[in-house]
Amino acid sequence: MQKRKITSTEVKAEALRLGFFACGIARAEPVDEAAAKAFKEWLRQGGHAGMGYMDNHTDMRLDPRLLMPEVKSIVSVALNYAPAERIPKGQPQLAVYAYGQDYHDVVKQKLHQLASAMGVTSYRAFCDSAPVLERYWAVKAGLGWTGRNHQLIIPHAGSMFFLGELFVDVELDYDTPMTNRCGNCHACIDACPTGAISVSEEGQSLFDANYCLSYQTIENRGDIPHSIAEKMGDMIYGCDRCQEACPWNRFAKPTTEPMLQPKPELLGMTRERWSELTVEEYRALFKGSAVKRAKYEGLMRNIKESLKPDAHPD
Repeated sequence: MQKRKITSTEVKAEALRLGFFACGIARAEPVDEAAAKAFKEWLRQGGHAGMGYMDNHTDMRLDPRLLMPEVKSIVSVALNYAPAERIPKGQPQLAVYAYGQDYHDVVKQKLHQLASAMGVTSYRAFCDSAPVLERYWAVKAGLGWTGRNHQLIIPHAGSMFFLGELFVDVELDYDTPMTNRCGNCHACIDACPTGAISVSEEGQSLFDANYCLSYQTIENRGDIPHSIAEKMGDMIYGCDRCQEACPWNRFAKPTTEPMLQPKPELLGMTRERWSELTVEEYRALFKGSAVKRAKYEGLMRNIKESLKPDAHPD
């Protein structure tokens, strides 16, 4: 007997049951001309800095059918990571997305469960793990809009969300994108200490990773330029300033996902303990964590820069 086709309403209900905050569905088709042109221009101008992988497989990024030929629908999901507890002020800080277990694993595990519930036999699950324009598809699926800080903003919820996609080979009901609601707000631009985000004369939101503290403290394997390092403050991994400034994040509610909760050992770290962190302690503290992206050497570089007197100009 042929299995009953799951409806789009049931897909969304199951996504919420699995712990996702939001779920929407978009038709799998080439990225629209304006978005494709903007992405190519961003690459041409070197806005991706040293992230060479962003310049790979551009054809797949702009047409999901090249990534999975049989794909018909893209199910886009968002998983809340807003923290219930934070590292105490005055101590070295991490971007809050890195407090818990590696989000790639957490989101993809739930996506595989969603695919199983849907009963699809041909699918692919992604979470920042393939040439997919995640925010573009989240917008197409009606989850929210891309803010001036280049984060997906979900109305009355904010931007502290991991995004994931399920490419499936079945037709579903498709959602409608919503209008950008940033209005005239430029709080995120004002809050960025290095000028990584800006607005062009034509009103287009721009992002240059070369100046972004998240790029410099996570992806960059070389020395951090002094003019940027001196703006780190207490941040030793990533940067949340543009999100903290966003008015929509006042609606953020703490995640209840167990795998995204910080370890007590992390919350108890002090400046002295960070400065003396050994390789063994690093491995224990960040086992199964996204912080491993920076590697021990990179994190210690960040710690040393952050603890310099000129990193705290105030």
